[in-house]
Amino acid sequence: MELKPQDIYVVLKLVVLRNESWTMQRLGESLGLSASRVHDSIQKLIKAGLIRKDKGYKVISANLKELLVHGIRFVFVPDIGEPCRGMPTASFAPLLAESFVASSELPHVWPDAEGEVRGISFSPLHKNAPKGARNDAELYELLALVDAVRGGRARERNMAIDQLKQRLS
Repeated sequence: MELKPQDIYVVLKLVVLRNESWTMQRLGESLGLSASRVHDSIQKLIKAGLIRKDKGYKVISANLKELLVHGIRFVFVPDIGEPCRGMPTASFAPLLAESFVASSELPHVWPDAEGEVRGISFSPLHKNAPKGARNDAELYELLALVDAVRGGRARERNMAIDQLKQRLS
């Protein structure tokens, strides 16, 4: 069994949902995934010890925190490419951007036809991340924090790690 980026995308949405009830279909619709893909991810996440089935599905925060803090940047390395239109991510997303001095460099963005910012392409964990982020501001923040860990400089990574630890505690 091997975790895929979509599995992390799904578990981050489960973090956002907390104890709210959901169905595979509804979760899939909010993420732009089919119910069967969500089901496959849930099964892998259980095997990986990132969630457990207990009156619904519960995220095992300590395990997810460890993966995000210590492993994500080595396992899901982002592709950074050409200038494009998209949605700001990592330290350029609204959550972190206010903590850093504005520079003349183009921001990292997820390529997205509906994006309003021109920047350097930064591959999202899943191709539907912009859609999921537009549907859920809290999911957008978590994805941006994970991207700061995946592809940020040391200071950006450390700030993102601190915020991820707070949100997962």
